[in-house]
Amino acid sequence: MRENQKSITVIGAGLAGCEAAWQAANRGVTVTLCEMKPQQYSPAHHYPGFAELVCSNSLKAARIGSAAGLLKEEMRRLGSLSMRSAAETAVAAGGALAVDREQFSDSITQRIKSHPNITVVSGEVTKIPEQGIVVVATGPLTSDGLAQSIREYLGSETLSFYDAAAPIVSYDSLDLDKVFFAARYGRGDADYINCPMDREEYERFYQELIHAESAPLHEFETGLTVYEGCMPVEVMAKRGPDTLRFGPLKPVGLTDPKTGKRPWAVVQLRRENTAGSLYNLVGFQTNLKFPEQKRVFSLIPGLGSAQFMRYGVMHRNTFLDSPRLLGAAGNLRKEPRIFFAGQMTGVEGYIESAASGILCGMNAVRLLEGKPLAVLPRDTMLGALMGYISDEQVENFQPMGANMGILPPSPQRIRDKAKRYELAALRALESLQLAIDRDGLLDGLAPGIAGPTGLEELLSPNAQE
Repeated sequence: MRENQKSITVIGAGLAGCEAAWQAANRGVTVTLCEMKPQQYSPAHHYPGFAELVCSNSLKAARIGSAAGLLKEEMRRLGSLSMRSAAETAVAAGGALAVDREQFSDSITQRIKSHPNITVVSGEVTKIPEQGIVVVATGPLTSDGLAQSIREYLGSETLSFYDAAAPIVSYDSLDLDKVFFAARYGRGDADYINCPMDREEYERFYQELIHAESAPLHEFETGLTVYEGCMPVEVMAKRGPDTLRFGPLKPVGLTDPKTGKRPWAVVQLRRENTAGSLYNLVGFQTNLKFPEQKRVFSLIPGLGSAQFMRYGVMHRNTFLDSPRLLGAAGNLRKEPRIFFAGQMTGVEGYIESAASGILCGMNAVRLLEGKPLAVLPRDTMLGALMGYISDEQVENFQPMGANMGILPPSPQRIRDKAKRYELAALRALESLQLAIDRDGLLDGLAPGIAGPTGLEELLSPNAQE
């Protein structure tokens, strides 16, 4: 192979695209990374940097004995760029890993743009390149031009669903006399601001919420399916008066220090940035009109005079019928030189998207070098996710996030759930290490990029989920 042939193209500089580019570049491969920002933005994106987080600033649970924590540790061991930047830009969030969005994006952008093997090309790509190895990671809001080109190329319909982002309020505008700081069950360092409601307050809020006016959808967004993981709070509320109390407003594990009792319902606010000047409303993804958000959410105790720095928004997401199109290595069955990564494949969530980008970047290089493509063991979290989206037996395909239910059952029957999950996590990490050693998954990777992080102490079942 001639040196000038050692190159790949990555389309999209979100989490998945940046991870794919990082993996290839750190193996000595030249990468052309195409990103349409800042010339053009999707309906949900506003920040010019790469790997922009839209829905939330949380990367979910930290402890390895949870699905999200296990996946993040697998990513670290495979040389994840996003995990490195997340560690540097983390904000307090109890037992979860949350980041300052702008600092996180800036960190990844700086590393990508300064890498000698990566060339960033700005502008919209409207067609899959006809030659060469390509990783398409344009996300659930792929531009109309490229989305149409993908449909024509694959001869298959994509599926669609709604996604929604939660509002952000300023800390200085909160009425601190009406809220209290605590994490559920006392875990963490009282990282959440809790807005307690008694029964009367909740019922008034509930009635206003279910009768509030939603924003009109764009023509291209009508007739789509709402995905459960980002269900707008007003849609969830209409399922019944207690749905929110057993969902995002559940009071379990919280005691109001003013009353010494558990509230009827609790709205939690999570720190949005390192400075602690911004907080987002946990679980409050919404499509209400902006004035309605101000009116209804101001009924929440402590938010009576809240300044909304960003209102919630709702937008279209599209994803492939991956079980009919993709293999477990992330590439097309009919055209192996083309990989798809990120949420457009049906992996749901930030870390899930980033993890799929790691695998696709790694496999793009292996394909380039004539090596067998890596398919991770199904008892690893990433292997299970990739197995799910490539399983031809799956019908009525819907997005899937990391969860312990997609791992194969343990040969031992263990009643204690925390212990069962811990053992599954240990098994996954052992299996991943065997695959790394056996298949040379880290071969050619620049020193210091990947390896165990020594975070096994996070297996403690007392860490916040």
